[in-house]
Amino acid sequence: MVAALLNRFFKRSSAGHRPIESLEFVSLDVELTGLDDRRDSILSIGAVKMAGGRIALSESFYRLINPNVSFSGPVVTIHGITPSDVKSSEGIETALRDVIDFCGDRIIIGHCIDIDMAFLNREAVKLTGRPLKNQSLDTLAVYKWLLSRHCYKGDVPLNPSLYDIAKRFDIPVDISHNAVMDAFIAAQLLQRFISALCQCGVKYAGDLLRVGNAGCIITRGEISNL
Repeated sequence: MVAALLNRFFKRSSAGHRPIESLEFVSLDVELTGLDDRRDSILSIGAVKMAGGRIALSESFYRLINPNVSFSGPVVTIHGITPSDVKSSEGIETALRDVIDFCGDRIIIGHCIDIDMAFLNREAVKLTGRPLKNQSLDTLAVYKWLLSRHCYKGDVPLNPSLYDIAKRFDIPVDISHNAVMDAFIAAQLLQRFISALCQCGVKYAGDLLRVGNAGCIITRGEISNL
């Protein structure tokens, strides 16, 4: 038993020292009926795989989901999804199993990913008894960290949206709010961030995950090799 625990410890430790270029990610976005994780539900899930800074366009995931709750008005306007669009769609159980398989052990990234993970984990606990095992990375937190290091200049909103940041990097955005397109935009942002992160000394998995933790404040002394 002691040997097994030591093996798990060293496996986690070595994983933290993997170079960013060797990491596998899934950029993910969910569309919701609202932000109350007790009453609202998932309308759609979109995701695309990444290997280091390379986006695997051929490996994407998109599902419309019947939320089994009523929605209208602002939700339809934001997402472009109507009740009739999802009336005959599958429930969250099937879609969740499929997205868990799609993600595998990859790091899940996204803009304000904690919101997406809260809803996915709620459903995962109902379905499997436990939350998703994946580590997650908030692209907004990474962007703010880079701003604090003066890697980018200019006026920036206090809490910029995904599209605010995308426009700054000349990444095309669609006026419609589609989960797989938003996942693709977040993936492109991570592509842009990786080179700046490396210049700031963030070269390994453990450092990247600390920087991408929205609630974590990183000092220079906590970054490897600085």
